[in-house]
Amino acid sequence: MTTFGKLAATGAALALAAGGIAVPAMAQYRQPISNNMAKCNSGNGPAVKVTVAGIKSSAGKIRVQSYRATSADWLQSGKWINRIEAPAKAGTMTFCMPFPAAGSYAIAVRHDVNGNGKTDISTDGGAMSNNPSINIFNLGKPSYKKTAFSVDGGVGSITVNMRYM
Repeated sequence: MTTFGKLAATGAALALAAGGIAVPAMAQYRQPISNNMAKCNSGNGPAVKVTVAGIKSSAGKIRVQSYRATSADWLQSGKWINRIEAPAKAGTMTFCMPFPAAGSYAIAVRHDVNGNGKTDISTDGGAMSNNPSINIFNLGKPSYKKTAFSVDGGVGSITVNMRYM
């Protein structure tokens, strides 16, 4: 083995032994997770119990995504933290959304009625934390400031109301 190879192997071994494995920056994004309600039991935070009200049908899928409440992340492609998908159930559904740490976050929910993975404005529904008004001027994308909520180390709860065209 060359001197460089020995140094690289030693450095890798030291990093592993110290627990200093570098995590790519993107690893903090795009984590599909299951809807594990146990993570919303007392003492299991930081997490938020998200109640989604007003689901119009049991067709398709409900997708709940968490974002950091920053202009750089909110509703930006690939910038969601965790995503939970479940078959839609008309009426009300509840999800447990864990967070990596205390901080300011926002939730976006989509009802993909036909399950095609695309947004169909005439049939699909949507909801956001704090239930901001959605109109022609913000094209369904209100500011992160209107959807932001604080997460501490515990378990909180929010209710979002689905809206359809």
